[in-house]
Amino acid sequence: MFQDGGVHALRLVAAGPEGTGVILVELGIVLLVLAFLGRVAAKLGVPSIPLYLAAGLLMGEGGFIPVDAGEDFLAVGAQIGVVLLLLLLGLEYSPQDLQHGLRTTWQAGIVDGLANGAPGFLLGIMMGWTVTASLLLAGVTYISSSGIIARLLDDFDRYANRETPVILSILVMEDIVMAVFLPIMAVLLVGASLVQGAVAAGIAIAIVAAAFFISLKFSAHVSKVVHSHSRELLLLSVLGLAFLVAGLAEAAQVSAAVGAFLLGLTLSGQVADDVRTLMPPLRDVFGGIFFVFFGLTIDPRDLWPVLLPALLLAVVTAITKIGTGMWAARRVGIGPKGQWRTGISLIPRGEFSIVIAGLGITAGIQPQLGPLAAAYVLILAIGGSLLMRFAAHIGGPAQWREELASRR
Repeated sequence: MFQDGGVHALRLVAAGPEGTGVILVELGIVLLVLAFLGRVAAKLGVPSIPLYLAAGLLMGEGGFIPVDAGEDFLAVGAQIGVVLLLLLLGLEYSPQDLQHGLRTTWQAGIVDGLANGAPGFLLGIMMGWTVTASLLLAGVTYISSSGIIARLLDDFDRYANRETPVILSILVMEDIVMAVFLPIMAVLLVGASLVQGAVAAGIAIAIVAAAFFISLKFSAHVSKVVHSHSRELLLLSVLGLAFLVAGLAEAAQVSAAVGAFLLGLTLSGQVADDVRTLMPPLRDVFGGIFFVFFGLTIDPRDLWPVLLPALLLAVVTAITKIGTGMWAARRVGIGPKGQWRTGISLIPRGEFSIVIAGLGITAGIQPQLGPLAAAYVLILAIGGSLLMRFAAHIGGPAQWREELASRR
């Protein structure tokens, strides 16, 4: 997702014995830091993700504890983390659940795109950016972080909540939109025509539709082939399939996250139950590496000049995400508390926003895009995580109105 995995592997091989020793020492330090911060988060009763992100900032370029030799390995680990997060998220629901959710929330998906993409686009235009750069910023502000939200839903034991299918439906719609948006933007950035962009988008849509059809019609057959009474063979089969599908999806300009999620939907029955039991520790380790690596990609010194516009954009789009989520939940009959949790849960931004900004950075289209996106994502990744943790204590509009009425 961040860079080519094959290049990272070659660099690790070329490092030699001494280089390998340095890499292992740095990785050991990173994992021990994660263990310490996880304990701190558990003691304080707060999500571990903001602490992992802060650790990445401190260990990245411009930080206090630079991690150079092990960065390539962490990049691959981060990709694995996103795949495992979305694989296990897909295992929680059947294709029928998702189909029903998409049918009932497609209007919310349109509102979500307009309400959360428009602020980014307008800010880019106001700052004098080109239309293409402004469209990239619109993508950054539109897409919520499936990786962070999936991890938090599990941390807070909210998969069984009534509003969770609404959240997942909106996230999947966003991922599908990205399957169209990313190839179009990639084509436009190299100066190609809209026709070429439309062809790329059509291929991406066809791949997603085919994968969803397979998960809907042949779930039992795939699960039967994968199933094994041996935990070793089951894990090898599922992990092999997950990485294969995610890699093919990425190569086809459909995100690896979408591929992993659709594979999770396809697995059912005893296979899904066994994988949900075996996989979480592995997911948590690599998920932690993902959040650290995300912090490593940000140079803290680049954040200050764009901090104010990023903060303004974060506040506006946090409000629009909350409004979108509450509206979507209300349409399917969820109560005020569930509506509030739905809106709050959509706030975090993360991996996709960085990928979108990376397209502009690679093309050299707008030098401020990278730092602005990084500051924006960091604010909402940390702020959104904390808001999800304390959503019940904050209350919500319905509770605020009741308290105001009682004071009169």
